Amino acid sequence: MAVVKLSRVIEKMKLENLTPEIDLKGIKITQPDINRPGIQMTGYFEHFEATRIQIIGFVEYTYMQGLSEDKKQELYSKFLSHDIPAVIFCRELQPDECFRQQAIQCRVPLLMTKKGTSVFMAEIIRWLNVKLAPCISVHGVLVDVYGEGVLITGESGIGKSEAALELIKRGHRLVTDDVVELRKVSDDTLVGSAPDITKHFIELRGIGIVDVKAMFGVSSVKDTQSVDLVIKLEEWDKDKEYDRLGLEEEYTEYLGNKIVYHNIPIRPGRNLALICESAAINHRQKKMGYNAAQELYTRVQNSLARKREEAEE
Repeated sequence: MAVVKLSRVIEKMKLENLTPEIDLKGIKITQPDINRPGIQMTGYFEHFEATRIQIIGFVEYTYMQGLSEDKKQELYSKFLSHDIPAVIFCRELQPDECFRQQAIQCRVPLLMTKKGTSVFMAEIIRWLNVKLAPCISVHGVLVDVYGEGVLITGESGIGKSEAALELIKRGHRLVTDDVVELRKVSDDTLVGSAPDITKHFIELRGIGIVDVKAMFGVSSVKDTQSVDLVIKLEEWDKDKEYDRLGLEEEYTEYLGNKIVYHNIPIRPGRNLALICESAAINHRQKKMGYNAAQELYTRVQNSLARKREEAEE
């Protein structure tokens, strides 16, 4: 199960720690959802999602300020006694001393952001969704080609890295070579990234490791990219039938998400970079409503229909 350290959340979201007395080591976030505990502040704790980050906005804050001291002691104690990873106050709101002391006693970190509640909630949920998404590692190369994420797969030594290097020379951007970390951020989207160790590096047999960022500049690399198309490179088999029209899409599946898939046979003299570029452009055209194979099929059908009409006349 994926986890994110609370210290990483504080760093990324630029949060201020209001309880430096509490040791943050070992505190981890396990789910991307958050909770606004307005109803808990009224005393209702049934179905309370205590494992989520708790967000205090202006409405919850003003309600808490209007409570009597006895009620504050009772509700704060009950609320903070749960295993809460952190409580974040938005809009630079400051917790009262009673809440702060109870939080320190229960070892619940209190944090603060300057951002508005809705804006901050949207930002932290989006970020946590990516970081906590289901993740797998696959062997291949991921390149951004004309804005389309092209995952190039195939047997070791087939020419994936060489194709990626040629694409980079043609102005496209490398995301990762050899190992691709795929995260399912939604039912429609897979996002690929590089492991920290191999980021921006390409391995070329006979040469060794090449630093793409240092060689071609920062415009040649990218940290993450959605995967839109999978191209599998394989040795040419003269006895195998290959798709020559492309009327029907083929798909492969990662983490339950279907991705358009092309099987490309390799022979000496074939320009892999040009093939990958053409596949990316063709995929982009299909998304925009134009299918070249369907257009050819329509022309053939119209031509046959005209010939039948002429024969009947």
